[in-house]
Amino acid sequence: MLVQLLILSLTVTLCSSTFPNHPWGDWNDSQLQPTIQKLMKGYNRYLRPNFNEGPVEIGMSLDIASIDAISEINMDYTATIFLRQRWRDSRLVFPGNESVSVDGRLVSLLWIPDTFIPDSKRSFLHDVTVENRLIRIFSNGTVLYALRITATIACNMDLTKYPMDRQVCTLQLESWGYNLQDVVFYWTRGNDSVRGLDTLRLAQYSVESYYTSVTQAVYETGQYPKLVLHFALRRNVLFFILETYVPSILLVVLSWVSFWISQSSVPARTCIGVTTVLTMTTLMMGARTSLPNANCFIKAIDVYLGICFTFIFGALLEYACAHFYTMQHQTLEEVHRDLLKDFKESNGNGSIPVVTSTQPKKPVEIGANEQEPAEEPKPSEPTNHAAPIENTPVQSFSLASVKRASRHVAKVFTVENPHNIDRHARTVFPTTFFFVNILYWLYYLCL
Repeated sequence: MLVQLLILSLTVTLCSSTFPNHPWGDWNDSQLQPTIQKLMKGYNRYLRPNFNEGPVEIGMSLDIASIDAISEINMDYTATIFLRQRWRDSRLVFPGNESVSVDGRLVSLLWIPDTFIPDSKRSFLHDVTVENRLIRIFSNGTVLYALRITATIACNMDLTKYPMDRQVCTLQLESWGYNLQDVVFYWTRGNDSVRGLDTLRLAQYSVESYYTSVTQAVYETGQYPKLVLHFALRRNVLFFILETYVPSILLVVLSWVSFWISQSSVPARTCIGVTTVLTMTTLMMGARTSLPNANCFIKAIDVYLGICFTFIFGALLEYACAHFYTMQHQTLEEVHRDLLKDFKESNGNGSIPVVTSTQPKKPVEIGANEQEPAEEPKPSEPTNHAAPIENTPVQSFSLASVKRASRHVAKVFTVENPHNIDRHARTVFPTTFFFVNILYWLYYLCL
């Protein structure tokens, strides 16, 4: 070991004597390149630049690397961004026109802005393989500080037109502790300060437009600088047309098949009606699983599914009505006989005009009992031959009026041919559904 140390010292001595004028020898100020040790001499990182001389102007720029997820349930989006901040620190001025790139792990030696994202729910700084930070110091004292972060940011959404909706989300940058008297934020190149949104590709959305703005945040503790990026997202409706709208339309059309099936095929028509109703219910439940349930939004897709469910359920009720009137038509004569029996029991003996199929205008005389002999008036009692002549037509006329009124009421709720219900339904249901679709799409796409 001692021998190795002697050899090493001898080698260093020989090198020094061989190259006496090499720059590796004695350093002077003119030969010294700017290093972090020299720049940090007398530097206080706890004091901002221009302390007691005015606010520090901090320029911002963004690169949107990706928008990983947009959640309607949580009303937020997750984005990976490159945030770049520039400011001038006169304490870091050095001669020359070069710049110094400092290791990101030395950021603790410099003053940096306390920028934060106010709407962020979760965020983290990437640290593979090292923390993704960049510090570059220019000769005029300008500091470039860049970092790569992923944040989940809240976005208030209006889902009343879902899935034909257009959402406007924001990305806000504020100063946590320094107010407007200490720092001032600005976009370095206006709208061009944001890059990456033009080439961004999302699963359900497309970036429609974006712009930047400069404002201020007012809190109880003061006014703070604030930068806002606004970007509009238009949802791609084609996915929902193929997944929800087309199956709903096909289920409605399937429910109309029962109009061409005979009314006597009760199991077939009932099976089609019940199956389409249950399938539509399942489709409605599946469409709501990806949407928030806590709010009171009546979404466009809910309206359309409700319309389709109404038409499907109406087709099932149509068969119930058609079957009911078919049975009523078959038992119409029995109902007439029961009506005559009720009149006889309520009025006792008398004549009731009955309309028969062979002689529709000839009244039929129904007596109390043909075997009972008619009672003759007693001699002691005076006979009035005019009374029966006057009372019998009045009683027959009143019974005939009641019968005509009952028949008129029955005609209102009676269908002459129950098969016409299916014939009309084949036209009314498709026509109505077509016009309702026109009104629906005009309202949600054009308004």
